[in-house]
Amino acid sequence: MNSTLRSRCAKAIGAGALSVALLSAGTAGAFAASPSAASPRPKPIMTSSAKPTGTETAKPTRTGTAKPTRTGTPMANGSITARVSKAQVKAGQSVTFTGRAKGVKVGTKVVLLRMHNGKWTALKSSTVLKNGSSYSLVTKFNNKGQEQLRVMAGKVVSPTVVVTVK
Repeated sequence: MNSTLRSRCAKAIGAGALSVALLSAGTAGAFAASPSAASPRPKPIMTSSAKPTGTETAKPTRTGTAKPTRTGTPMANGSITARVSKAQVKAGQSVTFTGRAKGVKVGTKVVLLRMHNGKWTALKSSTVLKNGSSYSLVTKFNNKGQEQLRVMAGKVVSPTVVVTVK
């Protein structure tokens, strides 16, 4: 029992010493790499924030926001999430889309959209927002390939979800 306790203590002390050595070396390297006081310091420049590119996986957790403007680009006024039950399905197999909306009234129609020939087209699958602003849509895909999909409630649109049909 005592030998086990001693070996554990020795391991802990060794790990601590190694950690201190690594931190010291990293700190010394950071000071060596820092610019001298005589050189001018760069000033920060404000830029716009990055937007999602629509390459999310089958379970995106980010919420999409959209409100059409004169140019057709989305603008924040609400949000909706979209999760898919299966990222890969066989042709003819059912897929369930679920999610929640914020800033959208209960009872608003929720429509599943699909990217087809460079345009978002509505599928026949639709429902309404329930209490708690949640929804659930079920649809089947018969054509093989990758389907780019998103959900729209009113004027609010979710991020793109990709489903592979085999």
